[in-house]
This record gives sequence, structure tokens and C-alpha cells, in this order.
Amino acid sequence: MPHITIKMLKGRTDEQKKVAAEKVSNALIEAIGCTPNHISVSVEDYTPQEWQDVFKKEVTENPSLIQKPNYDPKDMLK
Repeated sequence: MPHITIKMLKGRTDEQKKVAAEKVSNALIEAIGCTPNHISVSVEDYTPQEWQDVFKKEVTENPSLIQKPNYDPKDMLK
């Protein structure tokens, strides 16, 4: 453990997702000193409409959130 979930808008390639997973894993290895054998990564794709509900639950209403984004997800719907 740890398990990382990357949530992003649909449209990125499998290769882009693989690179993102590798880079996030490497950053976590450096930050907390775990080994690559303990890390798992999943990628979840969303449409801008789907992201509205996920953003509310995962960001707005998440008491464990450490870093807040500086954008309004409704802007994605325009």
C-alpha cells in the first residue's frame, strides 16, 4: 500500500495514462520512501458532466483534501 487513483477527463491515451502513473508513483516513492512493489495505480476517466458530481464528492465535500484546486468545474460545461 499505497493505492493511487488518478481521476481525469476522458480523451487521454493509454500511453499518457501510463506515463502519469509512473511519474506519480516515482514522486510517492521519493516523498514517503515506499517501494514500487507496494504501489498500485488506477485511472478513472470522466466526461465534464460526470465530473460535476465527482468533484462535489471528492473535492468540495472531502474533509481529507490536502490541496484544493483553483478552478470552477462548471466552467468545463461551457
